[in-house]
Amino acid sequence: MPVRPLRRSHVSLIGIPMDLGSSLRGVDMGPSAIRIAGVSEKLRGLGYHVHDLGNVSVPHAKVAQGADQRMKFAKPIREACRQLGLTVEGVLNAGRIPLVLGGDHSIAMGTLSGLARWGKRRKRPLGLLWVDAHGDCNNAQTSPSGNVHGMPLAVALGLGDPLLTELAGKQIKPMIDPSRTVLFGVRDLDSGEKDNLRKLGVRVFTMREIDEHGVYNLMRQALELVTRDNAGFHLSFDMDSIDPTIAPGVGTPVAGGLTVREAHLIMELSADTGRMASMEVVEVNPVLDQANKTARLATDLIETAFGDAIL
Repeated sequence: MPVRPLRRSHVSLIGIPMDLGSSLRGVDMGPSAIRIAGVSEKLRGLGYHVHDLGNVSVPHAKVAQGADQRMKFAKPIREACRQLGLTVEGVLNAGRIPLVLGGDHSIAMGTLSGLARWGKRRKRPLGLLWVDAHGDCNNAQTSPSGNVHGMPLAVALGLGDPLLTELAGKQIKPMIDPSRTVLFGVRDLDSGEKDNLRKLGVRVFTMREIDEHGVYNLMRQALELVTRDNAGFHLSFDMDSIDPTIAPGVGTPVAGGLTVREAHLIMELSADTGRMASMEVVEVNPVLDQANKTARLATDLIETAFGDAIL
C-alpha cells in the first residue's frame, strides 16, 4: 500500500499509565491496550524504526498523595508529567518522533513541557491541534470536579496553578502560544471553560461547525493556524472525540461525536502537511471497552496519522 514520504524515520513509543487525573479507574491500562492492538507492527509496516521506551512510572491512586480536592493528585501528576517531559525532550533531541500513549489527558502537560523546552532552545515554537469532545480548559477555580484531566489545555496555555503551569520551567510559560492552538471537535464545555477559552483566544471548532462546514474545510483552517511560521505541531487526540457508539472504551463519553471516516480524515490531513512533530493518544479505557475495539481504532488512527494512505 503506497505511503506518504517519511520526514523522520524513527518513532519512539512512550507509555504513561496515568489515571490520577480522572475519577474513574481503568484508563491506566490504555498504553497496554494500544500496544496489544499492534501499534508497533503497524508503524514498522509503514517503514518506521520503532523504539518502545516502555512506561513512565506513575503511582497507583491508592498510594498516591492527593490532599487538594481542587486539583486532585496534582503533585504525583506533576512528577509523572515531569518525567514524561524529559523523555519527550530526549526523543526530540535524538531526531525521533515521540508517540505518547495514555493514560488520561493530564499527560499532555508532560508531553507539551518537553516540546516547549525543545522549541525554546531552537527559537522555533510549535503549534497544537487538540482533538477532544471536551475543552480540558478548567483550572482549580472553575473545575466542577477537581479532576486534573479537565485542566491540561489551560495549563499548557499558562492558566492555572504554578505547580503545573511551570512544568517546562518558569521562563517557558505558556508552553504553547494560544494563537497557535486549535481545539477541534468539542461538544461539551463547562461554563468556566467557555470563559477561559474566550480569554485565551483559542480557536475552537465545535461539532456544530463541523456539521455545518465539514471536517475537510475546518481542518484546512486548523492546520494553517498550527503550522504557521513554526517547527511543526503536536497532535493531542482524545478518543472521546469519536462518537461512543464507535469508541465505547472511554471514561467520559459524549454523544454526537466524530465518525470513523471523519477521524481518519483528521489524521490524513495532518499527515499530508508533513509537519506533525509529535502525537499522543489518550483516554482509552479497556475496562469499559468491547473486545479492545477502541484501542484497535486508536491504533488504526495512529497508523493513518503516520502516513498510511488508502491508495
